[in-house]
Amino acid sequence: MIITLEPDAPESQIDGVVRLAARYPGVSTRTFTFQGEASLISEVHLIGSTAAVPTEPFEALPGVRRVVRVSKKYRLIGRHGPGTETHEFEYNGVRFDGRRLHIFAGLCAVDTRDHVAQTMAALEKAGIQTTRMGVYKPRTSPYDFQGLGKACLPWVFELAGKHGIRVIAMEVTDARHIDEIREALEKSGEPTGVMLQIGTRNTQNFELLKHVGQQRRFPVLFKRGMGISLEESLNACEYVASEGNANIVFCLRGVKTHLGDPHRNLVDYAHVPVVRRQTRLPVCIDPSHAVGRMDRAPDGLPDIFHVVGQGLIAGASMVLIDIHPRPELALCDGPQALHVDELPRFVRYAEMVRGAYEDIVREFGQPGA
Repeated sequence: MIITLEPDAPESQIDGVVRLAARYPGVSTRTFTFQGEASLISEVHLIGSTAAVPTEPFEALPGVRRVVRVSKKYRLIGRHGPGTETHEFEYNGVRFDGRRLHIFAGLCAVDTRDHVAQTMAALEKAGIQTTRMGVYKPRTSPYDFQGLGKACLPWVFELAGKHGIRVIAMEVTDARHIDEIREALEKSGEPTGVMLQIGTRNTQNFELLKHVGQQRRFPVLFKRGMGISLEESLNACEYVASEGNANIVFCLRGVKTHLGDPHRNLVDYAHVPVVRRQTRLPVCIDPSHAVGRMDRAPDGLPDIFHVVGQGLIAGASMVLIDIHPRPELALCDGPQALHVDELPRFVRYAEMVRGAYEDIVREFGQPGA
């Protein structure tokens, strides 16, 4: 059972809910606070044998907005009923919500300092303050390039600060990577910020999920598992939130099936509105790993552009995309990377589609939805 209080509820009203819950045997409480569009929303979660707990006494308490019995397992990230606001958060001066479009364009795998410098210079020129930089790379084959690891962190962070990059999406595959990132940021003087990325292969690495959730410093980009159901992925994402870190963006990146051929994965962006309906999380799309190639349609647009359009027109508010100054020399996933020279065109395309989505919502959407 979840008791949601009115926006910016004082501690006295939250305490009143907790005291009332204590009257019922076998019930414990956990209090959570989420940032909504214009206010803080506090929730008290009743955990345990709540089937016999009546809702009426809680509904009668001062400051209680609604009481919901929760049947779904993802009680924290879930959007329980109409009117539940999308969780918003700000990190290093960048606001993440369901309204602002963010493009995280960068290297799937950091290879050379020069390539990082060229990429970040292109981002700065395009007015982008967010990027992706793969430092720790899990690969299918043990003989493939595994990333440069912590050795490159100092100069990656230095170059990010030089070019005004505020947030870097960076995959971690082991709990020690979190400490390495933290230490490198501190030693370099905090020139940028990092969003910890849970890659598709680690979606059900539950101990890693717990470690990522237990730290509060870095927000989290959580990728859907490529070979599991959406519900399983959302329940895995709940692990992060249940450990205390609710600053999460959920990313759709395609699912593994031969039915997606000739694309690398079957594009799953029809699930953008599903994730937005079932959770309160902002939604990201990763067209590079969904499509995996730079083929162009007869209209001259790459398939990657078209699938980005599908995701944005469905309501996604963040795009994670591979770019590279020399895709033919990339040590990881070069065939799917946009050349940095195409970045301004891509940004313009994404902004146009997002604008079309906003026009559609204004014309056909339901107020308050």
